[in-house]
Amino acid sequence: MDTDSLETIRDFIRWGASRFSEAGLFFGHGTDNALDESLALVLHALHLDHDLPPVYLDSRLTPTERSAVLSLLQRRMDERLPAAYLTHTVQFAGLAFYVNEHVLVPRSPIAELIEAGFAPWVDPDTVHRVLDLCTGSGCIAIASACHFPQAQVDAVDISPEALSVARINVTKHGLEEQITIIQSDLFNEVENNRYDIIISNPPYVSLKELAGLPAEYHREPVLGLEAGRDGLDLVTRILHDASSYLAPGGIIVIEVGSSAEALEARYPQLPFLWLDFERGGDGVFLLTAEQLADAFGQ
Repeated sequence: MDTDSLETIRDFIRWGASRFSEAGLFFGHGTDNALDESLALVLHALHLDHDLPPVYLDSRLTPTERSAVLSLLQRRMDERLPAAYLTHTVQFAGLAFYVNEHVLVPRSPIAELIEAGFAPWVDPDTVHRVLDLCTGSGCIAIASACHFPQAQVDAVDISPEALSVARINVTKHGLEEQITIIQSDLFNEVENNRYDIIISNPPYVSLKELAGLPAEYHREPVLGLEAGRDGLDLVTRILHDASSYLAPGGIIVIEVGSSAEALEARYPQLPFLWLDFERGGDGVFLLTAEQLADAFGQ
């Protein structure tokens, strides 16, 4: 690989973007194009922030820096690892999170709902308990705790490895007193609390869809993606049990992605409210405690 002519930060960003496009990489874990992906990796290798003044892009790299940058860019191509697994950091709802290959890379449009305080569906002053099912890195639970500082938040996941990552992030954000981490298969080990908001970004990828995903998705834990033949294995369990854990006037928000059509076909009696997002994303619905109780008689 001829890199002798590369000198500046700008050179390496451009070169990385060109090589990523040439290699046919997929971008869907925090960036959506080769240039932004290359920028993120080059700046990380150089220990620089994204708000770097543009004039510094013409700075020349030392031999040690060149080696670090090229090594990271090459790993992205050779291993098809999403950039977040190489940098071990990702932004979600305006907050920084540590991630590794035991958790999905945070990218849910639910971040936009959290930042908006779930308006207009809840009054922030009345939110006292929040439950995050399938918490993974803890990003949804932590963002919720930050935006509802008066609320107690329970973060649930079946994976002990994922919960280890969540604990790192809870500590990172100083929320040990506000967030309780629970190892549980959905509601199985959750105490019979009543929550004002239940949020879940569970596995919802069907077996057929999983087989056709780009290589980068196969670097994520399959436990966090695959949910049976139609992608609804976990969502159906959540819906059947959730009303027992929702407070009167409470809401549940669940992301189901491309399984939305199959979900509506299975539950024609449920008045799913499919949410729109200014920053993109779909397949997220909202139901009230009363709607669930009417549907499932609880």
